[in-house]
Amino acid sequence: MSEKKMTSSRRHHLKSLILGIAKDLLVAEEKQTEEERVRYMEEKCPPLSLPGSLQELQDLCKELHQKIDVVDEERYDLSVKVGKSEKEIEDLKIKVQDLIGKFKKPALKKVRMSADAMLQALLGSKHKVSLDLRANLKQVKKEVKEEEKEAVGDWRKNIEDKAGMGGRKKMFESEA
Repeated sequence: MSEKKMTSSRRHHLKSLILGIAKDLLVAEEKQTEEERVRYMEEKCPPLSLPGSLQELQDLCKELHQKIDVVDEERYDLSVKVGKSEKEIEDLKIKVQDLIGKFKKPALKKVRMSADAMLQALLGSKHKVSLDLRANLKQVKKEVKEEEKEAVGDWRKNIEDKAGMGGRKKMFESEA
């Protein structure tokens, strides 16, 4: 035991002293910020004195609108500066990350997936998607083509049936 260790009561006493000093500093800082706030408000917002005549009121409104415009311009400028600074900070963080070089890209594995499984993974399990392309095709009936061929042959038969007396009788019966 060549090095003497601090006793727990001594450590507790020092810790309480440090916390007391920190508490006093926080109270002083709060008072200072409140005083700064009051001073700033008195400087920027003087007490309002409403004039009696209409012309003076209009002048006061114009002056207030000009001040509002100036404040809006300052706010916009500050927001743009903050945005640029945040972007620059983000870029610098990325550069630091690259310089450190601890970030390694993982080796990607080859995955065999069907088109249905890939679409389901992309769109989520709620959407049921199938790539059955043959189901969407229009089906052609071959029977329709065969009927057209038979219809071509029918006109000759009809003419032969209608020829002569028997055929005329059929024509009149179909009209009546």
